[in-house]
Formats: sequence, C-alpha cells, structure tokens
Amino acid sequence: MAIFLTADSKVIVQGMTGSEGMKHTRRMLASGTNIVGGVNPRKAGEKVDFDGQVVPVFGTVAEAIEATGADVTVVFVPPAFTKAAVIEAIDAQIGLAVVITEGIPVHDTAAFWAHAVATGNKTRVIGPNCPGIISPGKSNAGIIPADIAGPGKIGLVSKSGTLTYQMMYELREFGFSSAIGIGGDPVIGTTHIDALEAFQNDPETAAIVMIGEIGGDAEERAAAYIKANVTKPVVGYVAGFTAPEGKTMGHAGAIVSGSAGTAAAKKEALEAAGVKVGKTPSETAQLMREIIAAL
Repeated sequence: MAIFLTADSKVIVQGMTGSEGMKHTRRMLASGTNIVGGVNPRKAGEKVDFDGQVVPVFGTVAEAIEATGADVTVVFVPPAFTKAAVIEAIDAQIGLAVVITEGIPVHDTAAFWAHAVATGNKTRVIGPNCPGIISPGKSNAGIIPADIAGPGKIGLVSKSGTLTYQMMYELREFGFSSAIGIGGDPVIGTTHIDALEAFQNDPETAAIVMIGEIGGDAEERAAAYIKANVTKPVVGYVAGFTAPEGKTMGHAGAIVSGSAGTAAAKKEALEAAGVKVGKTPSETAQLMREIIAAL
C-alpha cells in the first residue's frame, strides 16, 4: 500500500516546460510515474518528448484533468506565480497538489492554503518548499531520487528534504510504503499529523519514522496525536540540537524563540508519547532496525 500517491495516480506537471520541470519530469517518468500531461498556458497544444515518452501540454489544470483524468499535480512554478498556479489546481478540484517551489512568500502560501480549506479541502496540498512524495515501485511526485530505496513497510514523514534522502538510504534494506517531505516553511499544507494518521490507517505500513526540526510546535502537536491515536511504533529525529537561539536555520520555519521550539523540548515531548528519538539520523535508523527486527 501507499499513502496519498499510488500506482494508479495520474500525474500532471505545472511548469513542466521550464528547466526544473523538464529535468524532474524526465526523472519521474524514468522511475515509472504515470505522467499524463504538463500545464503551460503559453505552450498549450504542444507535445514534449522525454526519451521516447511523449507528454502533451495543456493550457490549464482543468483542461488537463478533463483530457486525462489526472488526480495529482506537481508544481514547478517560480515563486512569484506559485500562488496562482496552486489556486488554479484547487479550483479544478485535483486531488493532490505537490508544491516543490521554495521561496514562496508566506502570505501567498497562507492564501492558497486558506483557499483550499474554504473550498472544502478537496485538494490535499503537500509543501511548499518540499521534495514531494514517493511510494517506491509505484509512483514518484517531486524530486526525491527514486533509486535510494525500494518498496517496504516503513512510512516516513519529514520536514527536511536532505534528511528524507538520508533516512531512506539508511533504511534501504527494509524499504518504504511511502516517504513524504512536508517542507519546513512556517505555513505548509499537509502536516506531520496528517501523514501519521494516513500511515496509521495504511494496513501495509508497519512502523513510522518522523523527522522534525527546531522551530514552531508541530512536533509537540504530533507527539500529542501519537499518544492519543497511533498504535504503530514510531521513531523520531529532531534536527537542530546545536542551533543558536533566535537564528533562522535554513528552513524559514526553523527559528527558536526562548524555550519554545527547541530540539530538546521536542525530543522530550516525543519521548513522553512513547516515541524513541535518536540523537543523529544514523542512531534513529538503528532504533527503527531494532523495531523491525522485533515485529
């Protein structure tokens, strides 16, 4: 099984004809993703050949859905135009929008997220500023390299793209049902809790890895959710134990204010919920190996 993205997913790429869109569409196709179209109003009607796989370009998301039955869009649109692109996808009621773009103004993200909620949450938004989601052996929507790990029974949710890749590599002998990078901006669509709920309900996910980082209270809220609702084993890692207070570290959301949002506080909250937390990614992977061995 997989969460949010399956072998049946029909994927379109907004911004497919740009340099990043072209590069990653080629990689997604090579990994077996069923990409059925691209979207660029200025190039509607054209076709793009990706090493023998020809993908049509549509003028709008709605036209792409009508022609192909697409239910997932991956957004590779420059920051200034991302809000309009995501709102267009939401208005077309596509099921999943994976927003890869980084550097989107927070008020733009807040606007398209509020629009998704106001229109009935028909579109799940992942991101922005994220690597996307991969269900190994089934589909890959985003920029996660497809050859790190194969299918398996571990579910992974992470704020950090780089740590997503590292954890997949560390646990590659076991494989993953799905790995989802939710992004580290202050406002994001899909949260740790959304992913935890989906993994808990997925019969073929046996255990869950959750990667957080300093800043905000998402990990504390996830800990409370795990304590109340998650029966599967969860291991965690919180990036930023050595980060100086008051300094934004990489992700826009990773800023510590006073005692709130520190790695130590998040580790404490997770451990109180029964989550085993590693001090390093490798130690976290080892905790998961021990759990898998005991299942």
